[in-house]
Amino acid sequence: PATIFGCLLHMEIIVVCRANSVSLKTVMKGSRMMKISLAITLCLLSCGAMAQADDMAKAFGKREGIEDISLSPNGSKIAYIEPASGQGNRLYTVDLSGEGTPVAVLAASGDPERLNNCEWVSDVRLVCLIYAVSEVAGERFGASRLIAVNADGSELKMLSKRQGQNAERFSYFGGALIDLLPGDDGAVLMGREYVPESATGTMISKDEDGYGVDRIDTLRLSSKRVVKPSRLAMDYISDGLGNVRIMSTMIQDGGYDSGRRRFQYRAADGSDWQSLGEYDYNDDSGFLPVAVDPAENVAYGFEKTGGRQALYKMKLEAGLAKTLVNARNDVDVDGLIMLGRRKQIVGFSFATDRRMAVYFDPVLTKIGRSLTKVLPGAAQVSFAGASADGSKLVVGTWSDTNPGIYYHFNRTTNEIRPLVSARPDLEKYALADVKSVTVAAADGTSIPAYLTVPANAHGKKLPAIVMPHGGPSSRDEWGFDWLAQFFVQKGFAVLQPNYRGSSGYGDQWYQDNGFQSWRTAIGDVNDSGRWLVDQGIADPSKLAIVGWSYGGYAALQSAVLDPDLFKAIVAIAPVTDLGKLKDENLGYSNYRIVRDFIGSGPHISEGSPARNANKFKAPVVLFHGDLDLNVAVFQSRYMAEQLKAEGKPVELTIYPKLDHGLHDSAARADMLTKSAAFLSAALGL
Repeated sequence: PATIFGCLLHMEIIVVCRANSVSLKTVMKGSRMMKISLAITLCLLSCGAMAQADDMAKAFGKREGIEDISLSPNGSKIAYIEPASGQGNRLYTVDLSGEGTPVAVLAASGDPERLNNCEWVSDVRLVCLIYAVSEVAGERFGASRLIAVNADGSELKMLSKRQGQNAERFSYFGGALIDLLPGDDGAVLMGREYVPESATGTMISKDEDGYGVDRIDTLRLSSKRVVKPSRLAMDYISDGLGNVRIMSTMIQDGGYDSGRRRFQYRAADGSDWQSLGEYDYNDDSGFLPVAVDPAENVAYGFEKTGGRQALYKMKLEAGLAKTLVNARNDVDVDGLIMLGRRKQIVGFSFATDRRMAVYFDPVLTKIGRSLTKVLPGAAQVSFAGASADGSKLVVGTWSDTNPGIYYHFNRTTNEIRPLVSARPDLEKYALADVKSVTVAAADGTSIPAYLTVPANAHGKKLPAIVMPHGGPSSRDEWGFDWLAQFFVQKGFAVLQPNYRGSSGYGDQWYQDNGFQSWRTAIGDVNDSGRWLVDQGIADPSKLAIVGWSYGGYAALQSAVLDPDLFKAIVAIAPVTDLGKLKDENLGYSNYRIVRDFIGSGPHISEGSPARNANKFKAPVVLFHGDLDLNVAVFQSRYMAEQLKAEGKPVELTIYPKLDHGLHDSAARADMLTKSAAFLSAALGL
């Protein structure tokens, strides 16, 4: 496999202006001086020793076998990323017209760099995103870079803007693909961040500052300016034909990110920018454009109607005429389905008890229905990629008992062939069906939930787990869940409630979010445990709670609200102190967003499990990665300290160099093994 050594940068003052989709924080430390050395390196990493875990924990803890898959423009090749040792992964390409032998292209060690996704920019060349999480001088940060490489591993090039020694700040954000430029093989439109450079004693300086768009030849690295850099620009949307049509910019509040965005649009000919409107991420108000359809000259996007997100399209011309595409009176319409190199808008989706896809093209609807009938375990079908002419598709199938299988479908010949399974290690296990149920809360509200019960247990008086989801601005959906299915294999019934405070059901259900409305959210979680007992599913003496992220917070806070209900608590990467969560964001540009989301008042103390450690009766086990960008590892350490100070039983496992998702198969297997042993001992199994 090819190896790349990124630029080694030594910067003195850190001011970061952008963040990517995994909630990178923006460092704004004023005059505080720090020296950063960042090396983004791709290399092979030999397998290390596996943690002492049983075969089941290894199988379910193993990372998904396919982390990304894409189809070449002519439909004859695929590229896919599979996990390697630690957090590492590898990129392979396969020529489907030949013998189908995978070709190793790139490998990332995972310490710290990882390959996130790769897209074909021609039939022989790909662009890949490298992402890394690291820590320097006590500051955790994420950084990204874009590279291009041929399908055989040759001609590896860095596309992200390189910085000189005199740059005024360090750029963590390596840019983003804006347009794959159909018909212009090997070139792309790329968002790039420009950083001013200057040096004492010289007239040489570079004044460009901000985020703009360049057309880049990914082989020769020649570039041409398409949209000049703007200091507050955050994102760009193209029409898939090489025209940048929409720009979003940050609206600041006293130098901090306000959470509001201003959108502008322009005609396909590149004329002046015109106002499109504003969107507020704090309350999801306004019109949020997400894609452009050049044939209709409209922007598709989301806006609330009746307190729920609905799909609209807006004319990109004077008057900005807006048309409702679809709205529901029960759940948000929250997904836009795009397909192919042009990101053609082909449908939308929403989740009731199951995720439903609606296609604008009746042919795609027919294909989806037909494949659901003929493919094994294909309760859900998605189109994961398409050739440039649309004649060949990569189809993904999954269900509650099917972790995922990918196929190559030729629409011309109706031939379909399997490509790869997402979790082949689980094929020997009989995965359990997931059923939609309704839980009655104490105030009579019906709480939607998912129940998974061991197939041979008959569902009566079982050891049981309530597993609240993370977020809290999220929700559980029907399908395969490796964490829930592991515990079901161990003999537990698992209930996953979409408590009030979950997203997807509208404003009334969301309330003031799961922190400010914690009593309602945690009340629903606890009522879910009582429901398991009342239904005769759970043995009340063998009832536990397991959660990740906000789910970990909910698991811990459940003991504050009712210390006697759950007999064992497992919390993974949990928030434990709301006040300290606000404080740890003080130095970052998103501070005011976090501050307002968490709020102020009595709930800061009452809703922080670490401040109520004296109320705990059940034993607690905690797991956390020490490079977590979402929830600092301090939160788990502090919780353990407070429980120990009160003489409460607690165990804490910290995984070095791992972030929020614990993207390491050995660490996940270790976490599953320790959790199962803990629950067995605590519940007397």
